[in-house]
Amino acid sequence: MGPDPGCHIVPAEPADLGAIVAMVRELAEFERLAHEVRIQEVDLREHLFGPRPFAEAALVKVQGEAVGFALWFHNYSTFAGRPGLYLEDLYVRPEYRGRGCGEAVLRYLARLALERGCGRFEWAVLDWNTKAIAFYRKLGAVAMDDWTVQRVAGPALVALARDG
Repeated sequence: MGPDPGCHIVPAEPADLGAIVAMVRELAEFERLAHEVRIQEVDLREHLFGPRPFAEAALVKVQGEAVGFALWFHNYSTFAGRPGLYLEDLYVRPEYRGRGCGEAVLRYLARLALERGCGRFEWAVLDWNTKAIAFYRKLGAVAMDDWTVQRVAGPALVALARDG
């Protein structure tokens, strides 16, 4: 089944920040990570629409109502010698899942990646989210099983940044 023609993907605007933050919180609940959410509208305004944007976002709308969002940024592959597009978050409210909205977002971002000369489009998925993994496989995504994500955050980031 292709994307539902009722799902429209539109670039986010500053007026959408409240809806995006609300859906970030919903996503965090779903991912069992609500305790990690710190984002505020002011953060998102600065990072999406400030003088040096770090990310981009789009809304999924059905009949004018925001029912999902995607947030992404560019990375770079030295091996490929080309930029990539990294999808940080994709969320569709539960009552709109199965209607092709998620597929519509991924197709929108794949087209954007090609338009921008990207050599790849990638994202991470929690290993317990088997429905999402099956959905991504159906669209041609492959797991990068030889790679493990590493992260330094909070006090460890501060300690690493210190001299000597």
